[in-house]
Amino acid sequence: MSAAVIERIDCRVYDFPTPEPEADGTLEWTSTTAVVVTLESGGATGLGWTYSAGAAAEIVIGKLAEVVHHRPVDELPGGWRDMRRACRNLESRGLVMQAVSAVDMAWWDLRARLLGVSLPALFGRCRARARVYGSGGFTTMDDRQLEQQVAGWRAAGCSAMKIKIGQSWGSAIDRDMARVRALRSFAGDDVELMVDANGAYSPGQARRVGSFLDDMGVTWFEEPVSSEDVAGLRVVRAAVRCDVAAGEYISDPAGTALLVDAVDCLQLDATRCGGFTGFLQGAAVAAAHNREVSAHCAPSLHAAVTSSVINLRNIEWFADHARLEPELVDGAPEVHDGHIAVADDVLGHGMSLRPEADRYLA
Repeated sequence: MSAAVIERIDCRVYDFPTPEPEADGTLEWTSTTAVVVTLESGGATGLGWTYSAGAAAEIVIGKLAEVVHHRPVDELPGGWRDMRRACRNLESRGLVMQAVSAVDMAWWDLRARLLGVSLPALFGRCRARARVYGSGGFTTMDDRQLEQQVAGWRAAGCSAMKIKIGQSWGSAIDRDMARVRALRSFAGDDVELMVDANGAYSPGQARRVGSFLDDMGVTWFEEPVSSEDVAGLRVVRAAVRCDVAAGEYISDPAGTALLVDAVDCLQLDATRCGGFTGFLQGAAVAAAHNREVSAHCAPSLHAAVTSSVINLRNIEWFADHARLEPELVDGAPEVHDGHIAVADDVLGHGMSLRPEADRYLA
């Protein structure tokens, strides 16, 4: 292992169209872009990806490849640091960190494969599986579509479900409330209700909506205001009973430290916060503040790393990613009885690119 070096790095961009236009409170989209990185050494291939824009691939090839190529595989921590340093003039957050995330996860996967172990074994397992919650409920859905999606989540055993609210930047609160009532009706009284406003509301709106959510028994109010408004998150958190969650845009431990005391549960996304390395760093910061963490989206990638996170609450089983990941890779972990697991009898995370995914190449 100590003699193994990264012999080749490759990056490809895949664009997966949505079945129809989708939207949350503050954004609309018609496709999801996956920027996929592979690293090769000693006949093994490590795989990682981020959900980003095609521009992230330019960063991987134009900036990060020179740091990674010919680097010893066991120098992963130093490589992570040096990838960020190489992008100093580009600002090592946002798009840059998404590119770093894809490389980092491919690097961890390669390392585990060369060692002949699974990623949970390499990280050190504290659980065999993790609870997921059904996530989707886009503001573009009508009640019939939402009912069908909820039925799918129930069939998969999900005991918690989340929909989007804050439609049109918080200008359709009556419809937001009606959709939460519909979710309760479709899901039943035994399901934990969660909502995500994607930063659509002002602090005053969020407090008023939060009072309604409390009356409805909603337990999770995600990004009631923009994650950039840390003071606003604190105001909302002090006014509502439901847990306030945020953090999906965190890029580094400094961002974690800034946000951790403003929320009840900190969201981390390995495709944005620096890969598995950044996720474990963020989870450690959260643990030091007695906060749980939730894995944001990318369930196939989070299944492995969350197996070692003691303060994990759940993993988001996001509709778009749950649909496309089995089309992108073979070996994507499945959800059973509301939980996701990675087997120990695989190498790395156990996934490999599907040749059929080439039809989605951008």
